[in-house]
Amino acid sequence: MTAGGARAGPAAPHSLSASKPPVAIVLRRGPARAGSVRPMLVAVDARALAARRGVARYTRRMLEALAAHAEVRAVVPGRAPVEPVPGVTLVRTAPGSRPLHAAGALCGRPRIDRLAGGADVVWLPAPAPCAPGARHVLTVHDLSWEQRPKDFTAYERLWHRLARPRRLARSAGAVVCDAPAGADLLRGRWGVTARVVEPGVDHVAASPHPGRYVLYVGALEPRKGLDVLAEAWARRPLEGTELLVAGEGRVAVPGARMLGHVDDAQLHALYAGALAVVLPSHLEGFGLPPREAAAHGTPAVVSDLPTLRLPGTLRVPPGDAAALAAALARLPAERARLVAELAPPRTWAQAGAELHAILAEVAAR
Repeated sequence: MTAGGARAGPAAPHSLSASKPPVAIVLRRGPARAGSVRPMLVAVDARALAARRGVARYTRRMLEALAAHAEVRAVVPGRAPVEPVPGVTLVRTAPGSRPLHAAGALCGRPRIDRLAGGADVVWLPAPAPCAPGARHVLTVHDLSWEQRPKDFTAYERLWHRLARPRRLARSAGAVVCDAPAGADLLRGRWGVTARVVEPGVDHVAASPHPGRYVLYVGALEPRKGLDVLAEAWARRPLEGTELLVAGEGRVAVPGARMLGHVDDAQLHALYAGALAVVLPSHLEGFGLPPREAAAHGTPAVVSDLPTLRLPGTLRVPPGDAAALAAALARLPAERARLVAELAPPRTWAQAGAELHAILAEVAAR
């Protein structure tokens, strides 16, 4: 995932007319909870739900998990196609998110907490242009826009500057990263101490009968190393095996079957039937695909990065197409060993409980 799902819908800056304040429309409300004590109210900048990238998956699953512990109101773009989230109130904004959040970043209003109708604490699932208002907790998935700025368009770089992620982090009641390596990076680059809440994965039955394909899942972005994957696949490391690419973006992979966006049911089937998942990223803040694949009993071939040093993986130096091709060629011989090494997956319920504890701590200050 990129920071803020770095591509989860960058918004062009616009201004809001002071005479026409934004309207928040409550669309769906989770079930009322019994008891005399009011549950903690969490407002969430959930615009990422309108995207079809890893940060959208992360945000949706974490919202579902948080709803078991708190009242959650997710602020989403006015006309975006966002599916209901079980137990979560969706609050649609009008006008749409582009002028709204740009105004928040530039002027300090409208505020996320007020758009949600009040909040004890605000959760930002990724840095983005906004005005949190109440005490907030910020999740930072990676710093790709700082580490590899040339991977981003001029428009996307402008969007990240408008988001002012360092300012959001320094004003936050807590900053959360997906992995210890991310926390170390924030400490070194931003001087910010971050807590680690590792995301979960969906639990499904493993498949004992792999198909004849290798699977890439993720955004089609330069930082994902798709150029390296294309070069490695051109060496024909696995005769009679297909390369399937599931995801959207501006990078093509010659020689692969491009599937575009796939829904959850299709994704589960693809994971279960793959010989292996491949993730040759140049950098990675966490890396959901190899972890999701492991839940299906499927190993992975990954770049040798701190966040991807997982059981049941073959690891290669980032950017080394020859090493990647060699690792793919070894898959038939080593797959049984790799499957035996796979670790039990972490649940979203665990991740949600840990994030809730941090939110409650910040709300109580």
